[in-house]
This record gives sequence, structure tokens and C-alpha cells, in this order.
Amino acid sequence: MNYTEEHKIFRQSLRRFLEKEVIPYVEEWEEAGIVPKSAWKKMGENGFLCMSVPEEYGGLGADFLYSVIVTEELARTNHSGLVAPLHSDVVVPYITSYASEELKHRYLPGCVSGDIITAVAMTEPNTGSDLAAIRTTAVEDGDCVVINGQKTFISNGINCDLLVLAAKDPTVPDPHRSIDLYLVEAGTPGFEKGKRIKKVGWHSQDTAELFFNDCRVPKSNRLGTKGGGFMMLMEKLQQERLMCAIAAVAMAEYILPLTIKYCKERKAFGRPISEFQNSRFRLVEMATEVKLARTFLDKLICDHMEGRNIVVEVSMAKYWTTEMAMRVADGCVQLHGGYGYCEEYPVARAWRDARVLSIFAGTNEIMKNVAARFMGL
Repeated sequence: MNYTEEHKIFRQSLRRFLEKEVIPYVEEWEEAGIVPKSAWKKMGENGFLCMSVPEEYGGLGADFLYSVIVTEELARTNHSGLVAPLHSDVVVPYITSYASEELKHRYLPGCVSGDIITAVAMTEPNTGSDLAAIRTTAVEDGDCVVINGQKTFISNGINCDLLVLAAKDPTVPDPHRSIDLYLVEAGTPGFEKGKRIKKVGWHSQDTAELFFNDCRVPKSNRLGTKGGGFMMLMEKLQQERLMCAIAAVAMAEYILPLTIKYCKERKAFGRPISEFQNSRFRLVEMATEVKLARTFLDKLICDHMEGRNIVVEVSMAKYWTTEMAMRVADGCVQLHGGYGYCEEYPVARAWRDARVLSIFAGTNEIMKNVAARFMGL
């Protein structure tokens, strides 16, 4: 990767910030099940949110490598609650690319500063990864649309101030042409946040259900042209899935060195665990997988920055790197023995948190189907 001196300075600055403002509070946030909005605000104040937003809307207009750095450094904090890449590189790009100038000026400065936390609401209880089957409706009524429906598994669901919502026009028979995206502010009458969902992992991430009951939103809050929601989602999924791959590889790169260090220090039968052949083989196997993933990932990052269509490759990377991260996390727990199953060791949380990577942003089964279609299978 072609990191400049500015990139390196940015990484060092971010790492110092996280060591001071995030890592000391991770356990507290994990217990609370949510990250306070003040932490998001500090991220924004220090220039670590929405770096790609153009300067005219309050951003830095920075290249994608800055987003890569933020994702990698957040992985080193070993928690999932302050999921800045979701906000900066998945949700906000919908606003940057498809919103009107009025909406951009209204919302983007707050997204950059951390005053506005965003979420994207696609998934519903009965649809999963099948976006064309969503049931949430948006019916036109004068200058507004009236939204009714339910969303689930929404990351930042409790903290969100602004939502990119996928809804369908029930009068349009084509399921792909019926979907639109709307910006919905928290506090809008008819928009209610459900309770935080208790999950196996990602404990500090405020994942929630969202409910819409005759929620009136101005038509002007529609992103892009009417009926274009499905295509907008498809266009942005390449970057979303690439972000998942970046997070997966970073997570594996974080936990493997900790495990190697543990194996060198922990003794069994009078010698370090690292001296046993099985341990050495397993560590080398995992290190090989991590290096292969990094090489593949770096190539995709370069291709993405050059504007290439890498839907197939990103789908492959999303499924393979996330499953690699799960294998590495599981192997590291095994090498820790009983201690790997104890909360005081970071490998336990990494193991729990890695599991969901193969599910969100489209399940890995969906990723394989996407790649298969492009391969003519």
C-alpha cells in the first residue's frame, strides 16, 4: 500500500487518541451495552469521522486510505461499539452521493463533527439479505411519504440521529423498482426505537429494532430519483463489503500476535507452549492465512480506489476473510486453553465478536451466490 507520510502521521495521531479516549473505557461500554454519544463527538472533533466528505460540507476530502486506517486502528481496541466505519464509510456515502444539495448542507457537517450519528435500515424480520422482499412501505401523501413497517438488527439503532431507510412503494409492482431510500431523523413522530438487542457478541454495539407507524417524512428527504433505491444499495454494497473484509483482516492481525506472545510465555509440561509441534504448526497455519488475506485485501483496496468494478472479488473477499477471522479467533482460543474462555483475556471477546462477520452486510452464502452469478454458474 502506498501510504504517505501524512497517512502515517494520521495513524499515529489516531492510535494515541484511541489509547487515551477509547481503550480505557471499553469494559465500561461493554457492560453498558452502548457507547456514549460523547465518544462519537470526540472522534468528530479530532477529525476521525467521515474523512472522505468534501471540504465544502465540512469534511477533509481525504482518500480511502484514511478510512482503512481508522478501521484497522479501531480493531486494535477489541470492541465493536464505536463502529465509526459504518457511519463514515457505509451510511454517510449515501448522503454524499445521492442527497440534494440542501440535504447535504443540512446533515453532512454534523456527520463529520459527530453531532449526528447515522445508521442504515435495510434488514427486516422476515427478509434477511433479500432486499427486494422488504415490507416497509412509503406511501405518497401530498408533499410527504407515510412510512409504516419494522426494521431489525440495526447497528447504531439506539444512538442514531439520522437514518437511511429503505422502503417500498406498494403501488409499484416491480420489487426492484419499488424501493426508495429516505433520510429519517430521530424524533420524527411515528418513528420509535425498540429495546437494544442482546447479542452473543458485539456487546457495546447498540443494535436495535426500529418501528414506523404512520411516520411522515418530506418527499424532499428521498435520496436520488424515485425507484432508484435498489440500484443505490447495490452500488454502495461494494464498499460496505470491502469494509467488512478490512475489519476481518485487522481483527485477525490483532489477535494472532497476542496469541503468539501468550504461547511463548505460557508453560505446560515444563516448557513454553510455543515449543510444542502442534502449537507451532497451528500458529504458522494461521499466520499464513492472515498474510494471504492481507495480500488479497490490499489489492482490492487499490482497485477500489481506482474506481474499478470489483463486485465479484469483494464478494469473495468478504466471505473468505470473515471466515478466516473466525478460524483464527477459534484457533487462538484453543491455544489459550481454558484461559481463552475467560473474559479477562482479549481473545474471548475477539472470538465472540468475529462470529457475526460472516452474517452481516449480506451473509457469506449470499456472497458466494453473487460471485457464482458473475462467473456464469
